[in-house]
Amino acid sequence: MTTKSVKRLPVENGISGWEAISQRSFPVRSLEGNVTADWLIIGAGFAGLSAARRLLELRPDDRIVVLEASEAGKGTAGRNSGFMIDVPHNLSSSEYSSGGTDATRLEMAQNRSAIAFATQAAAEYGMSRETFDPSGKINAAATARGMKLNLSFGQSLKGADEEHAFLDAAEMREITGSDYYLGGLYTPGAVLIQPADYIRQFAAGLLNKVEIFERSPVTSLARENGTWTAVSPRGTVTAPKVILGVNSHVEDFGHFRGRLMHIFAYASMTAPFPAEDFGRKASGRDRWALLPADAMGATVRKITSGGQSRIAIRTKYTYETSTSVSERRMARMAEEHRHSLDARFPGLKGIPFTHSWAGRLCLSRNHVPAFGEIEEGLYSACCENGLGTVKSTLAGMMAAELATGTASQHLEQYMDHPQPARLPPEPFAWLGINSVIRLQELRAGREG
Repeated sequence: MTTKSVKRLPVENGISGWEAISQRSFPVRSLEGNVTADWLIIGAGFAGLSAARRLLELRPDDRIVVLEASEAGKGTAGRNSGFMIDVPHNLSSSEYSSGGTDATRLEMAQNRSAIAFATQAAAEYGMSRETFDPSGKINAAATARGMKLNLSFGQSLKGADEEHAFLDAAEMREITGSDYYLGGLYTPGAVLIQPADYIRQFAAGLLNKVEIFERSPVTSLARENGTWTAVSPRGTVTAPKVILGVNSHVEDFGHFRGRLMHIFAYASMTAPFPAEDFGRKASGRDRWALLPADAMGATVRKITSGGQSRIAIRTKYTYETSTSVSERRMARMAEEHRHSLDARFPGLKGIPFTHSWAGRLCLSRNHVPAFGEIEEGLYSACCENGLGTVKSTLAGMMAAELATGTASQHLEQYMDHPQPARLPPEPFAWLGINSVIRLQELRAGREG
């Protein structure tokens, strides 16, 4: 008998602005009593829900149960900036694309497979353009170095015969209403999502055929006589096969320890402001989405709904070994967000932040996922390397195919990677990784 006690559970650091403005269409249902299923999925984020949908396609008559420690849309999946990106996006380097042309094409093919899967789900589940918007994204440059990075990225895309367009300062000003940016690089294949809405509507779309139990953390996972049993505070789920869609928390289930970097990313969202005259003068068009030309810079999005606009900004990162950060740290990061936003949009200085939050990214040193059958009947779909919307969607799809023995070219290619590389022992990892982050942020300068 194999038993794993899960001693740490996910922690929500601050209230995500995306979750705060999102609406649920179904009540929270928690696990009560003992349930037997064909499949157990732990985690109702991008990986877990995508795995559930792919299992429905492959095993439509099987009983599928999903356990979520918190609530759909409240955890990490509802805390990102909402970019589903098809082109390379390597957060481990200041340059997004660090591989050759063949590697770039393979990564884009995999990303686009995940986006196509999400697009089908969005259409089937009736997601609006505000929730799922295939409008592309802009890599915005605020420094001469940022302009060079964009040029280099554009050359990489050109080498792969990928559509892209360079924007000058005047075009950036027309889009954003800001004089801050020197230029931009537009790529059309990205989808912009309202992440909390997307996760909640995806979960709602599955409910007719998948049982989703929220506020039902797994406190232990044991295997006996070929069957896994997950224990939650008020019940159990027993199934022959389990898929872990828990991202960095896979270490708390006893796997990939000492191989994953847990990076906190910090974000804030403004109070709503009038979209018409004031909003357009101060911040340009009703909707736009900017990634920084330097990966360590600031991600900024403007959204508009019902005549009211908001801006969300994400910048600053820290590596931590714990699952939570202090209120003091959160307050300091909100001050950094204020400075970054005011520098870009001086006309919005009187608009306060209503929400500031942190979410955990999971990276590996060699930029590979924590994926595969890690014990008999136990599958990992974890470590999204900074692009959870797409990479976790793909991992969930691939885990379902692997667990059902479904052969595909995408699965064969996805399996062709090494294990996540080991990190240095603590405290050397903490010191080294945070030093690198700080140096990269200093080098990013006005991009942050």
